[in-house]
Formats: sequence, C-alpha cells, structure tokens
Amino acid sequence: MQKFHSKNLRRHRCSLPYHCYLLTTITYKRRSIFSDFHAARLCIQGLRLQQERGIAKTMAFVIMPDHVHWLVQLQQSDLAIVMHAMKGGVARKVNRYLGTSGRVWQAGYHDHALRREEDVRQVARYMVANPLRAGLVSDICNYPHWDAVWME
Repeated sequence: MQKFHSKNLRRHRCSLPYHCYLLTTITYKRRSIFSDFHAARLCIQGLRLQQERGIAKTMAFVIMPDHVHWLVQLQQSDLAIVMHAMKGGVARKVNRYLGTSGRVWQAGYHDHALRREEDVRQVARYMVANPLRAGLVSDICNYPHWDAVWME
C-alpha cells in the first residue's frame, strides 16, 4: 500500500491552459513579512508582472501578512513556471528591500483548479474576505492589499 504525501500529489498536478486556479503560498516559517506595507506592495508587483509577461492573468488576489491567495487564469504556461517566477521575483525584491537574504517562501504551494460549476466571482469574493475573517479590518475597503478584475 502506497503512502500519500504532499510530494506525491505534486507529481500528478495538472496545468490546463486558460483554466482558472486558486493558488495559495505561504511565507517561510509563516513570518509576517507582508505586514510591512512596502513588502506587500512588492508582492503585488510580482503578481502583476506575471500578467505582463503573459503567463497568468490575475483575476483576484489578497496579500495576507504570512501568505498569498491568487486567483489566476493560466495562459500558455505551466503552474510550476508561474509560481517559480512569481516567488523568485518577489523574494529577490523583498530581500533587497529588507536588507536580508535567504528564503521568503515555504517550498511548494497549494492549487485548486476551479470546476466549471464553480462561480469564479464567488470564489474571488470569499478569497478577498480573508482580512475580515482574520480580524485585520472591519471593512474590506480598509485593507489595501487586494484587488479583483471586477473592481475596475
């Protein structure tokens, strides 16, 4: 009988072009790096850069103090490439800004491929409400580190 571990799940990860994914990644040792306003803004720049590169269209995101939720529509790329590019770029910028070196992110990430019957807007609403549920703000309008394409 085979034991199932997260490393075994990654072997079967599937990347479907133009499919929507909810991605979550956590800071190394759950450090609250993004409690720092400028560090959070650098992370947002890193997410937006992936869209500029044409590898992932950002539908919505929320930057929490120790993790990131990112709803994307994959373009002609692979999830692993998208996450590697984002995490590497953000780590370099955050380390430079903080005057540190070393790991910013925990290894790996969680992905959830949205099924056809899932309402993308509903997933985005739930995701960006994280600061409310965490007690960081009493009104989501007061939290500066989130966005959704439907807000334009």
